[in-house]
Amino acid sequence: MIESVAIVGAGLIGRAWAMIFARAGWDVRLFDPAAGVAEAAIPLCAEGLRTLAAHDLCADPAAAAGRIGAAGTLAAALDGVAFVQENGPERLEVKRSLFADLDAAAPRDAVIASSSSAIRCSLFTEDLPGRARCLIGHPVNPPHLIPLVEISGAPWTAPDALDRARQVYEQIGQVPITVLKEIEGFILNRLQGALLAEAFRLASEGYVTPQDLDKTVADGLGLRWSFMGPFETIELNAPGGIADYCARYTGFYKSLAADPAPPSVYEAPATEAILANWRSPTDLPARMNRRDSRLAALRAHKASRKD
Repeated sequence: MIESVAIVGAGLIGRAWAMIFARAGWDVRLFDPAAGVAEAAIPLCAEGLRTLAAHDLCADPAAAAGRIGAAGTLAAALDGVAFVQENGPERLEVKRSLFADLDAAAPRDAVIASSSSAIRCSLFTEDLPGRARCLIGHPVNPPHLIPLVEISGAPWTAPDALDRARQVYEQIGQVPITVLKEIEGFILNRLQGALLAEAFRLASEGYVTPQDLDKTVADGLGLRWSFMGPFETIELNAPGGIADYCARYTGFYKSLAADPAPPSVYEAPATEAILANWRSPTDLPARMNRRDSRLAALRAHKASRKD
């Protein structure tokens, strides 16, 4: 039996989810409240699937594209689906209104997941009759090339809904992780935020140029992090593993943690100092395409080297 998914919101993230589910064999119902947006998204999804196929990341792009259809109404999109992936604007009032509509119209056994990148599930599901089946399924942009998905429930989210979401994301080729307790920013953004804050401080205070800081990550930390995380990294950096690493080096890290970068690093004059030295090329679309191409190549390489 072919399962169906409703993708609500047909912007960049929604289109990526449509490609992911369709590539995995799901019937995709794409809906967007703005007139014509869902219909216009279908050829863009088809093009994206062909690009994935060029990197051996989609076996049959034409068949996958044929599984994506535009729904004229939210009710039509939700009819009979097993899973809902919401991709609306990142505004709390919008999430509350949209989830009320989704909970009222989706099949009672369907899991309803939000792609929210920062808003906790408990903030917009508390008053819903079906709140136990609502959760966060936060992807990383671009989701069709970066497979991580953060699953985060509210205190009232049912364990079987969390388990079902994890099974679905694994089945469609993503890499889900479970946030065990609700926390602002989930996991990835908290890690990214810690690194960004220190990057902003180091560059804005003149310790390093923004360009050289990027090289530090891309050609230093990022090479290891592309196939193992921080705990495995430190385990392999000391003869006795993690405990040995902590005994050897955490005195240094404690001194750094005692003086964290302040929130002001994201404001002027710090941001002005970084922008004055960044000198970014103007061809953003071309650079985004290059990013996606390199990510696709890296994803294909990692898929071919599974341990």
